[in-house]
Amino acid sequence: MHNPPFFTDDTIVFGLLMFTIGTVFFTSSKEDGFWKNFYKIVPALLMCYLLPAILSSFNIIAPEWTEVTTSGEKIEKSSQVYFIASRYLLPAALVLMTLSIDMKALLNLGFKAIFVFLAGTFGIVIGGPIAILIVSIFSPETVGGNDFDAVWRGLSTIAGSWIGGGANQAAMLEIFKFNQAKYGAMVLVDIVVANIGMAFLLFGIGKKETINKWLKADNSSIQELQDKVSNYQESVKRNPSLTDYMVILAIAFTAVGLSHWGSQVLSNFCKTTFESVNDPKSFASTFGGTFFWMISIATFLGIALSYTKLKTYEGAGASKIGSVFIYILVASIGMKMNLNSIFENPGLILVGIIWMIIHFIIIFAVAKLIKAPYFFIAVGSQANVGGAASAPVVASAFHPSLASVGVLLAIFGYIAGTYGAIICTFLMEKVAPN
Repeated sequence: MHNPPFFTDDTIVFGLLMFTIGTVFFTSSKEDGFWKNFYKIVPALLMCYLLPAILSSFNIIAPEWTEVTTSGEKIEKSSQVYFIASRYLLPAALVLMTLSIDMKALLNLGFKAIFVFLAGTFGIVIGGPIAILIVSIFSPETVGGNDFDAVWRGLSTIAGSWIGGGANQAAMLEIFKFNQAKYGAMVLVDIVVANIGMAFLLFGIGKKETINKWLKADNSSIQELQDKVSNYQESVKRNPSLTDYMVILAIAFTAVGLSHWGSQVLSNFCKTTFESVNDPKSFASTFGGTFFWMISIATFLGIALSYTKLKTYEGAGASKIGSVFIYILVASIGMKMNLNSIFENPGLILVGIIWMIIHFIIIFAVAKLIKAPYFFIAVGSQANVGGAASAPVVASAFHPSLASVGVLLAIFGYIAGTYGAIICTFLMEKVAPN
């Protein structure tokens, strides 16, 4: 926890985030001069992510902080901007972005998406022990420790987070009993390195044609899906009225309400019906969380509505409004990244960076081997490391209609997360110095 930021009021924080997004879009719309050349190098989406990170690094805004009362009592406080964006705007965006989806074309993406995703998972499983081996050569104390202070126990929580998500991370903490007094350092590594990885992927989106050429990738299935959606958008395009906007928002937030209600019902049902769901050591604990069900239901509703006449509201800009929500989510994710924190625990951060590099090496190598496009690399990696909150962000940066691909892969990651993390942890235990 840190000292209170300059702005602690979420209303002001949200205003600052919207200002940064608006500035990026305004400058990126310039068709000549400095800004045109700048955005050729740095994608606009990456800037929407980095500018809030810079504000957080200078403690102008912060995701969480500690306040001290006049009596000396310490109170932990946090911003609710990310919570609102991930729980309200993300499911709304998923519904609006999948409203015009062509499921047949989506299924035609084929085995390559799953294969590259699994390559990313494998990269995390073996990346942890390899990172420990490398760092132990010159700094064994960084990756050592005994009993419940052993660093490999703490790194198990990162493996859980990067393959699955928060529920899998909590399961690893329960299974391997890492000293919770030291757990904060692992959370720091998780957040910092995962955010560096996401920044790398977003940067790559601006170079996707060059990367696809190097991969010798067959991009036809993705292009076919994008073309079908784009052609449909053109066929139903119209000047939107106030009624159109109100109906679009009604579709989005009615679905959000149903997603939250359904997630509570299903979460409670799983907890009361299946004993294993209440066991944090079991992968089934994922099904006890409301976030998992909320994202799943929102995606299902969006796909279901794509078979109805409501699909025509894509012509009034449904996916564009969804994109607005996604960019707000991107800014709120960036706010959680304090660039100064990279230097707080350089040894463990280095372990995380080596781990992430190995993950990228393997996922790129497999993609090149099977000639899979960069889209599958970016979404497959983020579905592992970022989960359902950020995988659709990366997917929608290619095309709004592709957001559901990120969600479907992330859900697959939730299921595989605990098992993959356990295998990774056993390997880390074998190679960790005593």
